Amino acid sequence: MNELSFIQLAILSAAGVVAGFINVVAGGGSLITLPLMIFLGLPPVVANGTNRIGIIAQNIVAVTNFSRKGIFIYPFSLYAGGIAIIGSILGSLLAIDMDDQLFNRILSIVMVVTGITILLKNKKAASHSIIPVVKNKIVSLVLFFFIGIYGGFIHVGIGFLMIMILSRINQLSLKYANSIKVFVALLFSISSIIVFILNDAINWKVGFALAIGTSLGGYLGSHFTMKKGDKWIRLILILAIIVMAIKLWFFQ
Repeated sequence: MNELSFIQLAILSAAGVVAGFINVVAGGGSLITLPLMIFLGLPPVVANGTNRIGIIAQNIVAVTNFSRKGIFIYPFSLYAGGIAIIGSILGSLLAIDMDDQLFNRILSIVMVVTGITILLKNKKAASHSIIPVVKNKIVSLVLFFFIGIYGGFIHVGIGFLMIMILSRINQLSLKYANSIKVFVALLFSISSIIVFILNDAINWKVGFALAIGTSLGGYLGSHFTMKKGDKWIRLILILAIIVMAIKLWFFQ
């Protein structure tokens, strides 16, 4: 591929700000960055691997902000992240060929289902607890193994799935679900990117330009989550789900 110009890298970095914000608050920001990198000339596999640099950067910032505010749950976050790492290695090794159209349509259905579950308020969620209680840990840990496989394969819409598990199965508020989500995503993205590096599927120049934007987006998104609470997070989630599900289903 040809080297990207300064203007192209600046556009990608600006898109990273939006994607980083969306990824931290809701999920699906990779639906912006992945197609853009491919449009700019990166091979799909390289775009998939390079995208992890931006994801890692945004999640480092988000995890730091959540931790400083005490919005975090240990040791459950470590358990979920650890088992997701195992799955992500397997998923990354499988990230070679895929049917794009079928994948997009399956993902659009997953996002719509997730949106419906988010709309249905969970009366048992520990949204007002000082120390939230994590329900159904074993069930969710099994699911996080498959989350890792999917995230390692292609990091698109993974935030929706993790929020669905954490809010519906573990009965956590969206604020705490988001804090765990970014931590788990950080861990399995690191293990995943190692696989892509070993297979020479990373464009570092593009990745660092993307990381500049996603870091800022992650910072803004984590502060938005802490200040606005579940009501606004739910609204952003639903809007993101509607727009991206339509795009995936009707615009291949």
